[in-house]
Amino acid sequence: MAIPPLVLASGSPYRKVLLEKLQLPFTTAAPDIDETPHFNEGPEQLAMRLAGAKSRALKEAYPQHLIIGCDQVALLGGRQLHKPGSFEKAVEQLEAASGRSLRFYTGVSVLNSRSGRQLSDIDVCRVHLRKLNRGQIEGYLRREQPYDCVGAFKSEGLGIALFRAFEGDDPNALIGLPLIKLIGLLQRFGVEVLPP
Repeated sequence: MAIPPLVLASGSPYRKVLLEKLQLPFTTAAPDIDETPHFNEGPEQLAMRLAGAKSRALKEAYPQHLIIGCDQVALLGGRQLHKPGSFEKAVEQLEAASGRSLRFYTGVSVLNSRSGRQLSDIDVCRVHLRKLNRGQIEGYLRREQPYDCVGAFKSEGLGIALFRAFEGDDPNALIGLPLIKLIGLLQRFGVEVLPP
């Protein structure tokens, strides 16, 4: 039986670039879902639920496909971080995170829209930031402008200079798509990234 075509349920240019690493043909479509956390929902549950919801949101538009959904939740202490959206908010995020550790929960889900079978997994990683002064923070933000990135940095770019250490299985997950977990899920649907 032929493998269904792949759809990435995301409008993120970062996730698109990551999926291109696997050299598999795919299309992208941005799902429209409510991302409001549920009462007492932990970050791991939220990331997994939203990843699954994003893939299911495209089921009607792509009824014969493998739909990949992904979502990321970042915590600093017990507080959830969001995309800063502006220079000022990015300064606030990095000043708060300076010398501290952030935890990223990145859920990934694959839905076979033809059969209804859905499999999900999660990657958890920690980023330990250096102690940063205001000049370093502002200089970094002016150079890279990561205002659409949770945590206010791009680890795939100059943002790596902010790091003291990284703990995790897959640095791609930090950018937004855990490729190692995704490859394992795709294999379970018969998709081999490296066919024999």
